[in-house]
Amino acid sequence: MKTQASAKGECTQPRLLLVVNQLESFLNHRLPIALAAQKAGYDVHVAMSEADEARQQDSHGLTFHNLPLIRSFGNPVREIRSLRRLVGLIDDIRPDVVHAFTLKPSLTVGLVSHIRKRPLTVVSITGLGSFFAGTSATDRVVQSIAAILGRLALGAGNAQVVLQNEDDLALVGRRFGIPTDRMSLTKGSGVDLSAFAPQPEPDGPIRIVLAARMIADKGIREFVAAARLLREQSIEAKFVLAGGLDEENRSAVEADELTKWSNEEVVDWIGRVSDMAALYRGCHIACLPSRYREGVPKSLIEAAACGRPAVTTDMPGCRDIVVDETTGLIVPPNNVDALAKALARLIIDDDLRQKFGAAARKHVENGYSVEAVTGQVMALYETGRRAARPAS
Repeated sequence: MKTQASAKGECTQPRLLLVVNQLESFLNHRLPIALAAQKAGYDVHVAMSEADEARQQDSHGLTFHNLPLIRSFGNPVREIRSLRRLVGLIDDIRPDVVHAFTLKPSLTVGLVSHIRKRPLTVVSITGLGSFFAGTSATDRVVQSIAAILGRLALGAGNAQVVLQNEDDLALVGRRFGIPTDRMSLTKGSGVDLSAFAPQPEPDGPIRIVLAARMIADKGIREFVAAARLLREQSIEAKFVLAGGLDEENRSAVEADELTKWSNEEVVDWIGRVSDMAALYRGCHIACLPSRYREGVPKSLIEAAACGRPAVTTDMPGCRDIVVDETTGLIVPPNNVDALAKALARLIIDDDLRQKFGAAARKHVENGYSVEAVTGQVMALYETGRRAARPAS
């Protein structure tokens, strides 16, 4: 696959630039796209603030570039610096395709692409979190600014916008004025169905796992409160929190609080886990009582692939992967009593757990595999590149 002429005139393989905001997110969610593109013949470049660390960990021959992209909307000087660095990076490496992930990088990349009228731009908005839920004066100002930028960068531009659930597709399309023909859906980030294979339930006490960043918006405190309530009702189970700290997040749960809960034996906080398949093989129930807008939570996709039922909340993204009363149970957000009752049903009823778990595995086999998701993205790249080629 040889398409693009370099600055010196020689033919090179097509180039892809991925713009991400965190190394951990890249490794856990975006690496399959990078590898699929590499296999398809792309020269893959990745821009992130942790580029030096990424180079040390990389074993795939990817090229990393430093990009001082902060995750939140904040200091205008830093925002302009990031924008200028991105413009320079695109001018330097001349990618055929730029693909940005999450809202902030998507707006930045979309703005650059709109201003420069090149290259083919794909943005994946993988959940809106609590961004549009804030009601303070500051929140409303930031939301208004983001809406203006979104309409310029994505609505008036030519970016292809990828979302992960119907709720986000409708909201983003309305807020940013994006035509429906430039929006598409993928079922999350994809899961390796062979690595995350169903296994019989382990022996021993019922183990319930909440795997997520340790932020309050993921329902961490509701999970702990439900564990306390069930213990008071003499319903025995082990509650496990698996995930690292996210100190930059405005709803971060502090390490001291997590350690306190562990010392009280309410929950067991085990920190970041590298082998998620083993984590789910060792549990009976997955739980994510998120109180904000998810994309499609990868933790719930992985649990379902392992044949584990889930209890989650009636929030965008969560209700896309969990089918209520079929693959798990859905409860209202911020409702500890309802969460505890749902967990109690699955703790007590072995047959129901196994029935839901088998249905969960079948559910993710329908379009949630990493091959299905990366195949959609590669097709989007190729369709866009063909459309952008001048007529011969």
